[in-house]
Amino acid sequence: MKPVFRNVLAGAVVVAVGVVAGPWIYINLIVDDAPEALTLEPIETTIAPETTTTVGEVAALTTIVEVSTTTIAPVSNFDGNWSVATKSVVGYRAKEVLFGQNTEGVGRTSAVTGKLKIDKEKVVEAEFTVDMASIKSDSTRRDAQVNGRILDTVTYPTAKFVLSKPIALTPEAFAGSDIKVDTTGSLTLRGVTKDVSFTLVARLVDDVIEVNGSIQIVFADFSIPDPSLVAIIVEDRGLLEFLLRFTR
Repeated sequence: MKPVFRNVLAGAVVVAVGVVAGPWIYINLIVDDAPEALTLEPIETTIAPETTTTVGEVAALTTIVEVSTTTIAPVSNFDGNWSVATKSVVGYRAKEVLFGQNTEGVGRTSAVTGKLKIDKEKVVEAEFTVDMASIKSDSTRRDAQVNGRILDTVTYPTAKFVLSKPIALTPEAFAGSDIKVDTTGSLTLRGVTKDVSFTLVARLVDDVIEVNGSIQIVFADFSIPDPSLVAIIVEDRGLLEFLLRFTR
């Protein structure tokens, strides 16, 4: 094999290895993993130590339980208007393939406003609005693409969700337990409004209502152009994730 050809071949191999190994090193050794999905924090529980209880103590405990069940705050105490509070988060998650390496693009913001209304054991109204230009990821280049050609936040600065049917609340929900609900609403994104269905988890603790869930977004349904670029392939859909906190 001639030296010149051998050198060219060796150079081509080095380039090929760089194309494959470079992204792998960047994704797996340099860049931090994408944030985990937004979820409600686990409820801390305390397990009482084992004790021996006499018949008389059982009778006394039964009396206490019976008395305590009559002092639970009435549901109407939760009726009224609630507003989105601080530490609420909304963002996107999209799967990407960079030179054959799987990764995820995640962007988030706390620039969220909204409200909900409870009336007679039901959430009768709920909505939230997001400042889309404030969403940031771990990449300024990705942010430039999202704010520019993908979501065009100059023309469409906000996204909005509005609940379309009431959500019934259970006694367990008012007692602080998580409730899981399938619900629907209208989502306005990039100037297009569509009906969406999804599952959410809600919790009422210490006068704070927390609502968590994600909505699948098919980009074409909202006139979002293909986010893919040269050597970066993005799936044709992603998730709008949210963890909202409402207070009065």
